[in-house]
Amino acid sequence: MTGSDGPHCEPGSGVRAAGSASERAREEEERAVEQALALVGGSSGPGRSGESGERPSRSRDPLAPWDSRDEDLNADRSGDSHTGRSSAPHTGRSSDSHTGPSSAPHAHRSSGSDPYDGRDSDLRAGRAAPAPGREQPPLPDRPSPGDLAKPPPPSWDRARAVAARAGRGGPSPTIRLPLDRALGHVLAEALGALTDLPSFDTSAMDGWAVAGPGPWAFEAGAGLLAGRGPAAALPDGTAVRIATGARVPPETTAVIRSEHAHVDEPRGLLHARRSVVTGQDIRPRGQECRSGEQLVPAGTVVTPAVLGLAAAAGYDALPVVPRPRVDILVLGDELLNAGLPHDGLIRDALGPMLGPWLRALGAEVSGARRLGDDAGALRDALTSSDADLIVTTGGTAAGPVDHVHPVLDALGAELLVDGVAVRPGHPMLLARLSPDGPYLVGLPGNPLAAVSGLLTLAEPLLAGIAGRPAQDPYRALVHAEVHGHPHDTRLVPVVHRPGRAGGRDHVAPLRYNGPAMLRGIAAADGLAVVPPGGVRSGTEVEILDLPWAPATPWTEGCFT
Repeated sequence: MTGSDGPHCEPGSGVRAAGSASERAREEEERAVEQALALVGGSSGPGRSGESGERPSRSRDPLAPWDSRDEDLNADRSGDSHTGRSSAPHTGRSSDSHTGPSSAPHAHRSSGSDPYDGRDSDLRAGRAAPAPGREQPPLPDRPSPGDLAKPPPPSWDRARAVAARAGRGGPSPTIRLPLDRALGHVLAEALGALTDLPSFDTSAMDGWAVAGPGPWAFEAGAGLLAGRGPAAALPDGTAVRIATGARVPPETTAVIRSEHAHVDEPRGLLHARRSVVTGQDIRPRGQECRSGEQLVPAGTVVTPAVLGLAAAAGYDALPVVPRPRVDILVLGDELLNAGLPHDGLIRDALGPMLGPWLRALGAEVSGARRLGDDAGALRDALTSSDADLIVTTGGTAAGPVDHVHPVLDALGAELLVDGVAVRPGHPMLLARLSPDGPYLVGLPGNPLAAVSGLLTLAEPLLAGIAGRPAQDPYRALVHAEVHGHPHDTRLVPVVHRPGRAGGRDHVAPLRYNGPAMLRGIAAADGLAVVPPGGVRSGTEVEILDLPWAPATPWTEGCFT
């Protein structure tokens, strides 16, 4: 049946005249094709772009959540392969469900408001019009717009770019901290020299300051020591003992090291065992820097060496960006804090791991809070937090006790990244709870998948909040074939190896790299970014360094 209000052929009505029938059939076919094309390619439905009927153009912004370059991520997948959610809202079409805007918004229009009559009801489902005189069975109910499958997740590199841009979204506040509290913070401003370094000519060695050609007459005594005031000018042909760091007298030609000098005590003369070059072993004023010269740029992490340089340049306090504050919420009723796993309960591996890891990324971290699988407790924790970032573990899929998405929806949070085309860790997410509120990174519950979420979303987000410049990516040879996912990036733990017999340094993939395993990452000093399809031995791959290095080199052992 093609519709209750459209013309149709009564059963047994006979054959119409050949000319009019064929002409009408052609008209009906042309009309069906035009309307089907309009529905598939042009009508965008309420609340979407393209209201004029033209197919909406896709954004070319490289940081857009996803575009046509990601369409292949949908191919050959089940609906829950990325987010743990059901793909039931598909309309029965195989490949066209993501090639253009869905026509589902038309499904619930009344016949009075529908611009097409009943003969076109099948066209709105993407089907050809039925031939006149042939009854069709009623169509199954189609999904409402809210039930449509969500777009494919962004690629791994785009998700990282979105997280980095989110972290840089607002101005970074500046505080001044004394040197003994500034370690690990990021400089909010470039560090300029407050004075010349050194601020006066100094001796670089213990020895003798001499003036003019030798031999040089000297007087017995302690000589010049560091920390003393200026000495009188040194006359030609004379020498004076001098200690390292002591102020060099005016008119000094050079400093002769003690081991390069011969002292004739009875005659009171100093002889040089080697030729003397003007200026040797003297650190002239301003040799390291001049006053006002930039020492280190803004965005530099304050290391012990930076503290030493700042102190030498005259600083008592440094302008820094406050460390991002992070709250950790551990979800799951099945987790134990101590003892052996038993009776379906497992040890919480993420609570002990995440705090130190986030501190290594430069964050101030509160102690991990155990919430279990309690949506109300999760909501209360999110709304009461004053952190810059909240990290949750588990609950990011769509199971019966996965509460992260529903709670974020109830709070009106903005999902910036909802799933990433990466293995392990594809159900990770990044949200902003409010325009001025904290960010939330939802990590999967499997340990290595959580590490993937840390490196994909939390690390670039925290770097942006803390004002750190983006790390320059680098590539290394991988020795061994590394299998990849057909569509997604893989992050594989690797260890650096020195080249043998003049060969290049390389990385070797480690075993025990499943989503629930930590044995591989515990032995690793980085993760290889393996593109879809995998790589062959001898291929260069991007490397993500871990924020620490192994204390001792790992041997092949049982890990590789």
